[in-house]
Amino acid sequence: MTQATPPAAFLETLQDLLGPKGYTADAEDMAPWLTDWRRRYAGAAAAMVSPASTDEVAAVVRLCAEARVPLVPQGGNSSMVAGATPDASGASLLLSMRRMNRIRAMDGEAGLAVCEAGVILQDLHEAAAQARARFPLSLAAKGNATIGGLVSTNAGGTQVLRWGTMRGLVQGLEAVLPDGSIWNGLSPLKKDNRGYDLRHLLIGAEGTLGIVTAASLRLAPAIGSRAVAWVGLASPDDALTLLRRLERLLPDAVESFELVPKSALDLVLAHIPGTRAPLDRPQPWNALIEAVAPEGAPEPALAEALAEAMEQGLVADAALAANEAQAESFWKLRESISEAEARDGPAAKHDVSVEVSQMPTFIVEAAADVEVRFPGTRVIAFGHLGDGNVHFNVRAPVGADPDWLAASSAPVTAHVHDLVVAAGGSISAEHGIGQMKLAELARLAEPARLHAQRAIKQALDPLGIMNPGKLVPPPGG
Repeated sequence: MTQATPPAAFLETLQDLLGPKGYTADAEDMAPWLTDWRRRYAGAAAAMVSPASTDEVAAVVRLCAEARVPLVPQGGNSSMVAGATPDASGASLLLSMRRMNRIRAMDGEAGLAVCEAGVILQDLHEAAAQARARFPLSLAAKGNATIGGLVSTNAGGTQVLRWGTMRGLVQGLEAVLPDGSIWNGLSPLKKDNRGYDLRHLLIGAEGTLGIVTAASLRLAPAIGSRAVAWVGLASPDDALTLLRRLERLLPDAVESFELVPKSALDLVLAHIPGTRAPLDRPQPWNALIEAVAPEGAPEPALAEALAEAMEQGLVADAALAANEAQAESFWKLRESISEAEARDGPAAKHDVSVEVSQMPTFIVEAAADVEVRFPGTRVIAFGHLGDGNVHFNVRAPVGADPDWLAASSAPVTAHVHDLVVAAGGSISAEHGIGQMKLAELARLAEPARLHAQRAIKQALDPLGIMNPGKLVPPPGG
């Protein structure tokens, strides 16, 4: 059982252990880290600890285990599901990994980097570029997101089509387990058949099974040439047909294939200064496509493949970026959709996934279903067609009360999730469960999944001190 508030002697021991740089109980210092990224959840903490080494993390966890004090690990605080926000009791410690920000090793030729958990994704990108390599995972929060958080949420991003999620890029891990012991699994072994793979249990565990302190990460060769195109299409079905064609014609070159409806593009053009339509004639659907080739390899023949698709009537129109600035302007359109939506009004946002082959049908049919069931709502469904990840956002009716999201969106979300489950999909594609989706996971997950997750949690964290209230629904919850 955890205590209501940590004893003063326990907090004094932490303060002595970590010093002024590693410990604070000051309300102002902690305040920015006690509210989630979307500002929908707020909590409290007895103190915030910021260890500077794996040994210090282990010492903190051992003390917490002895005193039965819960820990909430946090990286860049960029969770979209409040997975790094403590509850309101004030009984927890907030464990910040931001001081553990060293890149321990960088080997471009071997294609391997070893990073501590607090390394910011953008800093890793820059360090890899200096080694003539790259880390092929990117997302809008790259200036805040940390490696530990990306591992713990099994982050995705825009290059999953070619490189997979974080799970496919992690070659080894170092972590502190709930009893304070250090597991050193950093070695990037190609073969290791010693039983259960603790690395894969920790990836996506949202800090509920241990604290990731470092990771060995797979690097890709530096980009030699890049082709980026904005393509107009008649339907999501045509987009999938085009994707399959490009995968055959340009194997291993296509890294991103983002599906954007006209309604989403219109919002961006209306609300984001400095944006302009890539095509002269608006199209019902658009695809943002990026293909790359490593240094020394021929340029990806994206222009030729699109020209052939236009001749055959599959593509209505297309614009190929003439330079890096134009390529980035195309990406800005895609990456600004959420910001444009927020400026336009409230929306219930859903990060879901279905089979790639089912995504076009799901987008069209589910959107129509929701708009009929909830009159006045307007669906914008966009996302990563290559991996089946749909950002299914339901905008409030025109003129709706500003608190529509809090007051009226729960039935909408429940219905969207019901449609996803009926389609054999997942209610969390890349953002995790955190605390925001905990009740929905309990409602919709099959019993075998819930039983296994609870059993694993109980076995590794019998005291229940690791990020309580996240990811794993309690029995009867």
